[in-house]
Amino acid sequence: MQYKPLEEYGAIGDGNTVALVGRDGSIDWCSFPHVESPSVFAAILDADRGGHFAVRPTQSFESVQQYRDRTNVLETTFRTAGGSATVTDFMPVAEATESVTDDRSPTVYRKLGCEDGSLELAVAFEPRFDYARDVPDVELTNEGVVAGDDDKRVIVSSDVPLEPSADGHAADATVTLEAGETRWLVLSYGEAVPHEPSCHQKTLADTVEYWREWTHDCDGTDCPVGGPWHDLAVRSSLVLKLLLHRESGAVCAAPTTSLPEDLGGVRNWDYRFNWIRDAAFTVRVLSELGHLEEARSYFELCLDHCRGHDPESVPPVYGLHGEAVSDETVLDHLSGYEGSAPVRIGNAAKNQHQLDVYGELILTIYESIRYGEPMTYDDWSVMRDLIDYVCEGWDEPDAGIWEVRSDYEQFVYSKVMCWTALDRGIELAETADDLSAPIARWRTCRDDVRRAILERGYSEEADSFVRSFGDEEVLDASNLLVPIVGFLPPDDARVQGTIDATIERLTTDDGLVRRYEGDDGLPGEASPFVVCSFWLVSALALSGRIDEARARFEAILDHASPLGLLAEGIDPDSGEQRGNTPQAYSHIGLLNSALYLAAADSSGESIAPERNESLLDDGSTGAIARRPNDRE
Repeated sequence: MQYKPLEEYGAIGDGNTVALVGRDGSIDWCSFPHVESPSVFAAILDADRGGHFAVRPTQSFESVQQYRDRTNVLETTFRTAGGSATVTDFMPVAEATESVTDDRSPTVYRKLGCEDGSLELAVAFEPRFDYARDVPDVELTNEGVVAGDDDKRVIVSSDVPLEPSADGHAADATVTLEAGETRWLVLSYGEAVPHEPSCHQKTLADTVEYWREWTHDCDGTDCPVGGPWHDLAVRSSLVLKLLLHRESGAVCAAPTTSLPEDLGGVRNWDYRFNWIRDAAFTVRVLSELGHLEEARSYFELCLDHCRGHDPESVPPVYGLHGEAVSDETVLDHLSGYEGSAPVRIGNAAKNQHQLDVYGELILTIYESIRYGEPMTYDDWSVMRDLIDYVCEGWDEPDAGIWEVRSDYEQFVYSKVMCWTALDRGIELAETADDLSAPIARWRTCRDDVRRAILERGYSEEADSFVRSFGDEEVLDASNLLVPIVGFLPPDDARVQGTIDATIERLTTDDGLVRRYEGDDGLPGEASPFVVCSFWLVSALALSGRIDEARARFEAILDHASPLGLLAEGIDPDSGEQRGNTPQAYSHIGLLNSALYLAAADSSGESIAPERNESLLDDGSTGAIARRPNDRE
């Protein structure tokens, strides 16, 4: 078995977990019952040992994948000399159909249908529990083909004649389909799904309807992401929905672990957790697209996360159910994608000090209120404690947005986000004049942070903001967010210098943007980071450099997979996708850039970030609870 390019995978899911389905019909990655659970299929991390669930023709074939329009229902169509057939893969969502209850574990449905001629399909079921550390016995029972025991088992119910293999650790079958024939394979975890084709077809129809009702509805004339990129924007929103945990509202950064940032390198990380820094941009995107319920859940989740920790010890990343991230562990028995070891589970970033997350938390709350979310006085108390901590700790070194494994530094972006926390907190307190806040101290601190950034974080020599205080030449693409968070206006010469320096020194020949220059404590070099390229687009659009922004946006979209999916990075030499996939941050970046471009196109000029608009329902107290004034 060979490794496939990441562009040859589609993703299906149900809000609990996600499966990757190859263009060759093989499910090469899936964890049950949750996306952060140990894998059942992990061939993408070890083609020989990882396990998979494959359906493909026995003859030579060509294949193509597509999603049913405006859904996460995936169709893989095979064409051979004898005919054509389509495998339709989906996971029903509890809200979509009466046949799926809230407490039922995820289920993968695979419909095999022959359109014309005749095809022989081979089915191979090779489950490997616990990241292939547990090779279960596979037996044929009256429920179907069963692997594992009562505590941990998967079942395939089917009208395909699956039989256990000779060694008892897999099952396979061949089945010939004639034009108009269909068969079903239903993979469930824990509890078997009875084989009832008419019910399966109803579940498929309900799932299609669910996704189409969820996607934002527009007639093309008043769409926030209208224009030539509309379909890709819709696909990105559907990807985000796949990565939104249905129970908690947390955003999974990606559904995979250890897909390498660079082939053969060691930058292989587990991304199946929720990073705080994704929050503010996610809330904005979901709100702009009309998904207010999901934005509200994320808002509440962020506040709950903060309530559970002292301000100085808020972890930058946490589990999708609010639990602590597991310790980072290497799985030595897996060879890694294309031999790129180590394979890791857990993430050591949970123990890092990352100052930028305080700005992202406050910005999330600010954005949520701007989109109409009410904030209680208890919410404000949490927010106030966070801002007070920023006043005390903003000048500490940290690991920064890129989570370096070298010594902590005075990263400029971390300071910009400390300024953002203070700025938005002050704005909320000033707008609702009955909120208690030490506003004079916050203003003084905000001025101190701003002065430090402008004096120590900007290099006249480089004509750019730099990576860390004291650097004269080392650049960091995260400084493209300076105008996006409103630290400086887009037309400021220092912003324009940073944009131009980024283009000159961090951008590849085909327009992809690398994250930063300098050491980060790890050997090798990461591939250009997709979201950085979108930050450049957004900064250009904000600056009124619309033609440049549009051209760069279109160049990035050329690297999307045929299904419209984006991983974490792009190999600058091959143009292939690298890193965990599909990546939430990449699709958030796409949607934010599309929003900025659409706004710029409608205004025809530079657009500044929205500030101080509609924060409160009536312009005075509105949605923020009134309490006695105890300002300094």
